[in-house]
Amino acid sequence: MGWFTGSPKSETPDAVNRQDRQKCWEMRDLYFSCLDRVGVVKAGEEGNACMKENQRYEESCAKSWIEYFNQRRIIAERQKDRLAQASTQARNAKQ
Repeated sequence: MGWFTGSPKSETPDAVNRQDRQKCWEMRDLYFSCLDRVGVVKAGEEGNACMKENQRYEESCAKSWIEYFNQRRIIAERQKDRLAQASTQARNAKQ
């Protein structure tokens, strides 16, 4: 009883969630661009330099997303450094 009595699933919540995700990504990109401008890799170490962007980022994204994005930023920067080192070593080995 009650299996088919519920109302059909509305598509409005999905659209809102999609818009929320898009806004989060945009605010993340703005904040990370600011961090790049001031030469900071680890979010939170920029002092007051990106305060406005950080506030918008934190207002637009879930805390778990913020933690994930911040960790990914650090990992990506480390990977860039390692790739650059490997490239340099490969060039030196050919000489």
